[in-house]
Amino acid sequence: MTEKTRREIGLETIKDVYAGDVVTPPEGYPFSDIMLEQLFAELWTRDTLSMRDKRILLLGIIAEKGEPTTFKIQVKASLKRGEMTPEEARELLLFIAQYAGYPRAAGMLAPLEEAIAEAAADKQAT
Repeated sequence: MTEKTRREIGLETIKDVYAGDVVTPPEGYPFSDIMLEQLFAELWTRDTLSMRDKRILLLGIIAEKGEPTTFKIQVKASLKRGEMTPEEARELLLFIAQYAGYPRAAGMLAPLEEAIAEAAADKQAT
């Protein structure tokens, strides 16, 4: 696989993973180049786990780390891609609270509801 091909696959995959909501910097920025060519061109395209499985795993990790902005981005993308319903996303956070702790999960409540509202608004706009 050539570098250009890996970048193109990475760009297509990141667009799919984030339902078109994430803009990547132009080529030549090392952080995003490596992220596109490895994380998105190689890992997100593997078929062993479904996109939904990867997303749920990632949401648990992000919530445990206490990253509300990234949590919101991931929930919104999951909803827009039809991987989860709002009810499933809320249930996931309830489950996460049992393992990551209530204070950590409570910090994800507002971003979760914002993501649900934004995904619904995006759906109505199309």
